[in-house]
Amino acid sequence: MLGLIDAALGRKEEALREARSAVELLPPEKDAIKGTRMIVCLARIAASVGDKDLACEQLARASRLSSGVSYGDLKLEPWWDPLRGDPCFEQIVASLAPN
Repeated sequence: MLGLIDAALGRKEEALREARSAVELLPPEKDAIKGTRMIVCLARIAASVGDKDLACEQLARASRLSSGVSYGDLKLEPWWDPLRGDPCFEQIVASLAPN
């Protein structure tokens, strides 16, 4: 949560540091649901501060986890707007599309 606040206040480095710390403290191996949420939150923060590479890296990681992101989340949620049109992001979205 602190990372999201820092991102909203324009504190890029602090936001990313807080988010990375949260992922380290609660990895998916320790808690599948909350740990995955931390990865998605890191991706949201990275997207909001303009770090598209990190955001896509974390989304790709979350997309491989059972409680990760869904096709609908990526297509509809506004916090992914900064990534729309990015080839990496669009590839992740396509990989989650229903058959």
